[in-house]
Amino acid sequence: MKALKYLNKYFLKYKYRLLIGIIITVLSKILSLKIPRIIGDSFNIVDEYRKGTISDTEDIKHLLLINILMIIGVTLIAGFFTFLMRQTIIVTSRLIEFDLKNEIYQQYQQLSINFYKKNRTGDLMNRISEDVSKVRMYFGPAIMYSMNMIVLFIVGFYQMFSIDPTLTAYTLIPFPVLSISVFILSKVINEKSTVVQQYLSKLTTFNQEFFSGINVVKSYGIEKSIIKNFDVLADDSKKKNIDLYKVQAIFFPLMVLLIGASNLLVIYIGGKQYIAGEIPIGVIAEFILYVNILTWPVAIVGWVTSMVQQAEASQQRINEFLKQVPEIKNTNQEHSEITGSVEFKNVSLTYDDTNITALNNISFKVNTGETIAVLGKTGSGKSSIINLLSRLYDPTEGTISVDNTPIKETNLTDLRNQIGFVPQDPFLFSDTIINNIKFGKDDASKEEIIEAAKNAVIHENIIGFKEGYDTILGERGVTLSGGQKQRVSIARAIIKNPKILIFDDCLSAVDTETEEKILSNLEKVSKNKTTFIISHRVSSAKNADKIIVLDNGTITQQGTHNQLITEEGYYKELYEQQLLEKEN
Repeated sequence: MKALKYLNKYFLKYKYRLLIGIIITVLSKILSLKIPRIIGDSFNIVDEYRKGTISDTEDIKHLLLINILMIIGVTLIAGFFTFLMRQTIIVTSRLIEFDLKNEIYQQYQQLSINFYKKNRTGDLMNRISEDVSKVRMYFGPAIMYSMNMIVLFIVGFYQMFSIDPTLTAYTLIPFPVLSISVFILSKVINEKSTVVQQYLSKLTTFNQEFFSGINVVKSYGIEKSIIKNFDVLADDSKKKNIDLYKVQAIFFPLMVLLIGASNLLVIYIGGKQYIAGEIPIGVIAEFILYVNILTWPVAIVGWVTSMVQQAEASQQRINEFLKQVPEIKNTNQEHSEITGSVEFKNVSLTYDDTNITALNNISFKVNTGETIAVLGKTGSGKSSIINLLSRLYDPTEGTISVDNTPIKETNLTDLRNQIGFVPQDPFLFSDTIINNIKFGKDDASKEEIIEAAKNAVIHENIIGFKEGYDTILGERGVTLSGGQKQRVSIARAIIKNPKILIFDDCLSAVDTETEEKILSNLEKVSKNKTTFIISHRVSSAKNADKIIVLDNGTITQQGTHNQLITEEGYYKELYEQQLLEKEN
C-alpha cells in the first residue's frame, strides 16, 4: 500500500468526519451483536419450559414478548446507526474524490507542453475519472466494511469466548486458511488490476482519437479497419478483465466454505456439549447466529482486499502524474506590470522529445508598441519563437527579456495575462460564440464583444446565424468554417486588450479581401501594443516595423518591407511570387 500513503493528508483533513463515522460503526455493530444473545436467551427459556423448570405459560409468553420487542428495538436503532454510518463515511469519500480530482486537474494545468506531447488525452482522462473512482472506493466502502469486519470480529469473538472458550476455539479453526488465502490472492489481484487499468486507458485513448478524427475516418472510408483495430484492443481488455475477475471469483466461494465449516463445527461440538449437559441449547443457537453474522464481514474480506488492491494500482498511476515536476515554473510571485518590449539574445531551442533544433542562436529586439513580422518556410522555427515568448518552453541557450527583465524572472501569470494569442489552428469550446469570445475577457459587455467581432470581420457572419451570438458551436468549433474559427479566435484575443498580441498565421484560411480588412482593423487595435505576426504572406507582413526571415532556425534576413524587397533573398522571391499570383 505504498502508493496509498500519498492519500494520508486527506485522512487528516477529514479526520473528525471519519472518526465520527467509525464511532457510529462501532455502536451499530455492538448493537446488532446483542441480538444473538437475546435469541439465545429465548431458546433457553423455551428449553426451561420444556424441561418443566418454568411452568407458567403466561410467564413464558411475557418473557418471549419482551425479547421480541428488544430484538425489534435493537434492530431499528442499529439500522439507524447504519444509516448515519453511510452518511458520514460514504459522503466523506465523495468529498475526498472531489478534492483529489481538483488536485489532479490543477496539476494537469501546471504541467508543461512537453508532458502533453508524451501522454495521450485518453490516458489523462482515464486517470482523473476511472482511477480516482477506484481510489474513492478505498476511502468509502473499504473503510466502512473493514470497520464492520473488525468490530464484529472483536466484539463477536469476545462474546463467544466469554460464553464458551472451547466452542469458540473450534469455530476459529478455518480462519488461518482464510488469512493465507487472502494474502496470496491480494498480490495477484494487485498485478491484474494494474493491467486492467492500463488497458482501459488504451481503450479511452483509442476512442477519443477516433471521435476527434471522425471526419478523416469517414472521408477515407476506413471505418472497417478502425472497428477491426478496436475489436482487437477490446478483446485484449476483455481477457485481462476476465483474468482479474476469475481471481476475485475465488474469494466468495472460499468464504462460504469456511463459514460452512464453522457452522458444522458449532453444531457438532456444541451438540455433543449440550447432550453432555455442559451448555444450554441457547448457546448453540447463539453461536450459529454469531457465525452467520460474521459470514458477511468474512466474505467481504475478499471484496475489500480487491478494492484496496485496485485503489493501490490506480493511485500508483495517479502518482506518476502528480509527482511530475512542471518544467516551466513561476519563479516570481510578485506582480509586475508588463509594457511589452521583447528581446531575444543568442536564443537556441532544441525540443527534447524529437531532438530537433528549432532555433539556433537568434537575436532581435522589439520595442513597446512596435510590430514585428516573422516569415519563413514550414519548419523554419516561426512558431517556436511564439512558444518561447509565451513561455510554453524555456530556451536551451540564450536569454529572452521582457521589459529588460529575463523572462524566467517575470511573473508567469502576469506575462500570460498580457498576451493575446491567436494560434494557426484555433481552438474553440463547445459553447456559444459569445462565450468563446468572452473567454478573452470574462466581464466583457455585449458592446465590447460586438466591437471585437467587427474588428475581426466576423460580426456579419455571426448575426447571419439563426441564434446569432448565442449559437452553440460543436466540439472544437466544428460548426464554423476554418476562416470563421480563425476570426472568432482573433476577436477573443482583441477583446482581452493585452500589451502583447501574437498572430500565428491566423489569416491562412481567409481570402485576400477579408485579410486586408482584418489587417486594417488590427493596425488600429494594435496601436501602442507589441505585435508579433507569424505569416507566410507578404501582405500580412509588409506594414510591420520590422521583418525577420527564418530558415532552419536561423535569421537569414532582417529589416523593413522596403529594405527587403530590394535585396536578393527569400523575402523578395516570396513578394514577387505572391504579386504575380495576385495579378493573375
